[in-house]
Amino acid sequence: MSEKSPERSTSSTSTTTSAQGAASPSALVTSQGRTSIADGVVAKIAGLAAKEVTGVHALGGGAARAIGSIRERIPGGRTNHSQGVAVEVGEREAAVDIDLIAEYGVAIADLAAGVRRNVIGSVERMTGLKVTEVNIDVNDVHLPNEEDDADDAEPAPSRVQ
Repeated sequence: MSEKSPERSTSSTSTTTSAQGAASPSALVTSQGRTSIADGVVAKIAGLAAKEVTGVHALGGGAARAIGSIRERIPGGRTNHSQGVAVEVGEREAAVDIDLIAEYGVAIADLAAGVRRNVIGSVERMTGLKVTEVNIDVNDVHLPNEEDDADDAEPAPSRVQ
């Protein structure tokens, strides 16, 4: 299991302890065995769910997006679907932190509520974990006339014929 921050560790531990004491049923912890889900799996699910919401331009801050853009251009490179997403996963619960860029004109409070609802629904449905919180940091607003990458710009004419 991953290390947790002191704030979440205390509340998560007491919740898990009380849940174990009450022997509450869980799809992940049964008398026949235990299923553990890696942080990266939950982060990928949360990232994809957040991107599905209309009004989310991109996930991650400027540096993370720049590195992701470079990674995608490398032959064989893949898109990092968990970019801008941090998670803490326990036996029965998960907490999610998301950094995102909003589209200009979108009501940010409504956007955050939609992202939160979609992430909670997707993670809980796909993993069986209870999502205790989804914290959202809006780092920027994307303006319609801003260019995302050099890819969107007009390609430079070839210097060699």
